[in-house]
Amino acid sequence: MMTVPLDRSYADQLDAADDLAGMQQAFVNLEPDMIYLDGNSLGRLPRAAVDLADDLVRRQWGERLIRGWNEGWFDLPERIGAKIARLIGAAPDEVIVADSTSVNLFKLVVAALRAQRGRMRIISDDLNFPSDLYILQGVVDLLGSGHEIALAYSADGIHGPVETILSLLDHNTALLTLSHVTFKSGFLYDMKALTAAAHAVGALTIWDLSHSVGAVPIDLNGSGVDLAVGCCYKYLNGGPGAPAFLYIRRDLQERLINPISGWMGQRDLFNFDLDYAPTAGLRRFLTGTPPIMSLALIEPGVDLILAAGIERLRAKSIAQTEYLIELWQQRLAPLGYTLNSPRDPARRGSHVSLGHPAGLGIDLALINELNVLPDFRAPDNIRLGITPLYTSFRDIYIAVERLAQAVIEQRYLKYQSNRPTVT
Repeated sequence: MMTVPLDRSYADQLDAADDLAGMQQAFVNLEPDMIYLDGNSLGRLPRAAVDLADDLVRRQWGERLIRGWNEGWFDLPERIGAKIARLIGAAPDEVIVADSTSVNLFKLVVAALRAQRGRMRIISDDLNFPSDLYILQGVVDLLGSGHEIALAYSADGIHGPVETILSLLDHNTALLTLSHVTFKSGFLYDMKALTAAAHAVGALTIWDLSHSVGAVPIDLNGSGVDLAVGCCYKYLNGGPGAPAFLYIRRDLQERLINPISGWMGQRDLFNFDLDYAPTAGLRRFLTGTPPIMSLALIEPGVDLILAAGIERLRAKSIAQTEYLIELWQQRLAPLGYTLNSPRDPARRGSHVSLGHPAGLGIDLALINELNVLPDFRAPDNIRLGITPLYTSFRDIYIAVERLAQAVIEQRYLKYQSNRPTVT
């Protein structure tokens, strides 16, 4: 491991050489002394979204009223979806914004299982986001057709159990579904290799892109991916609870049936026919009326990522996570912190998890006393989200110093019995 200087001036040198440093100015920052390292859970507010929100309320809703549907609202799911498609290696007509990640996953899992009749196995892993597993369990119970969920278990809780997944794939497998980047450790799967392995036995794939979209390059078409979902409020900076998106490869769109059929997916929806007939293309996977306010506010964040370029963002992310890990090795490992993320940057997303026996107490001390805002995931993970659009090298340096301070000064002791609702 390369040794880096343990001083702030070196971080400032790295910031001075950063050609993306100016992107920070595109975001609202009302607490300039606070180190924000939770963009992997909720991205910052783009300044352009503030202006757009004002226009949405005052002009589009207040002045134009119902006319807004013919002045851009109706096409928003497809228009913003086409922009997201550019970030994930998909065609413009293969991505649409709708509902939440969980609802979209439900739609795609049911549609995939119905298209794979006679195949009963669903494969996932224990590093997947638990909500995804809850959806799978609910679908199996709802369909009542004897499907089974086969989980592959990680040996260390950090790296994806690739070999076990490969061993579970067989001709009874209907579906392989994984998080592209795992939410705790940040492990990054080889999407292309696992998709090919699934296809070799006739299985379909669904990838959850929530912790990778906007942070790492994704090539759904080049990887042969069948289906995918993802959220818009993390690295895409779309706002809390922003609608999500789904991807269906073009050749599957007419084959799959939306299990939550609704009028936004109906052919000739204003004919108000009493029988459902899905429209052509991806729009058939819409259900109810989209929430225009929150949907529209996704666009400014996506535009910023497109302007920066995903390859440049990935390069900076790797440089920053490597810098953080090097500081961990020198400054934090002697204080009992462990690295709970992959060491290989090719297998790591854009957040780094550090473990500590007093992890929750340290997290709360950072938030309440030391002006650093990360998040915590049980049992001991302090997640440090690196968002290259607005995270500086100085932010990382200061955060590491305050992580050290929380242990050296035993700041965590007063919080050991406290557990907030949201961590």
